[in-house]
Amino acid sequence: MSTAFDGALDDYIQHLRVERGLSRHTVDAYAADLVKLGDWLEAERVVLDEVDETSVAGFLVSLSQRGLSARTQARALSSTRGFFRFLVQEQRHPHDPTELLEGPRMLAKLPDILNRDEVLRLLQAPAGEKPNRVRDRAMLHTMYAAGLRVSELVNLDLGDVNLEEGFVAVLGKGSKRRIVPVGAHARVAMEEYLTTVRGKWARPSSRECFVTARGKAMTRQGFWAIVKKYARAAGITKPISPHKLRHSFATHLLSGGADLRSVQTMLGHADISTTQIYTHVTSEHLQKMHERYHPRG
Repeated sequence: MSTAFDGALDDYIQHLRVERGLSRHTVDAYAADLVKLGDWLEAERVVLDEVDETSVAGFLVSLSQRGLSARTQARALSSTRGFFRFLVQEQRHPHDPTELLEGPRMLAKLPDILNRDEVLRLLQAPAGEKPNRVRDRAMLHTMYAAGLRVSELVNLDLGDVNLEEGFVAVLGKGSKRRIVPVGAHARVAMEEYLTTVRGKWARPSSRECFVTARGKAMTRQGFWAIVKKYARAAGITKPISPHKLRHSFATHLLSGGADLRSVQTMLGHADISTTQIYTHVTSEHLQKMHERYHPRG
């Protein structure tokens, strides 16, 4: 453990013993949990002043990956929460990074995601200039680029799309609107669809962004069939659904270094602990980074 963490831990243990009068057994349990936290932070090269929600979530995920019970994980979160509340009260840490985190019930395993190669193959599957393929390509790119729910994708209004600035305005759960950026590939695919296909299919009064060849709004069921069709064409054999693209979006962002709060905002999660479930999928990436950069890895 670092000197700063070690000193803070000693002060906290003293606080538990003297000011709170906890039993030796309870204090020892708290100390054991926090030693694990300190060791994990040191291994990940995270200094005490920089500990945030992502760091604590990663620590909890590491416990899960080691096969520790939900009870043990919950106690570790409780120990960590008490520790940082003490540091905040003592003005030794800027904020409590555990404030928005919930217990290990949120660490349930996600359905298998698509890896990067599978996503690339899926996005490339609707190749060509046939109108339905141009539309399908735009829908797939937009859903993955922005991490949208399928309902959010099919309900996009023309006014929700700003290709010049590179974002979509999404109406999510609870009628809450959020702004999500989209990358260059999705912008190109969307622009091609809007300029060459939609005007030929949509009714003059229609505001739906994605429509069928009959001019009707695309449905959830219709897009589900599109995803399954192109997954087969891409040679993807694992079970797939539109929501799996959203899972993949979140996981790929986190494994690429995005912070938990940014991903929470883009996904439209009201509670950061909902986003926390994606962090366990990045553990292999973190392990590889540790082995590569840690001097004793």
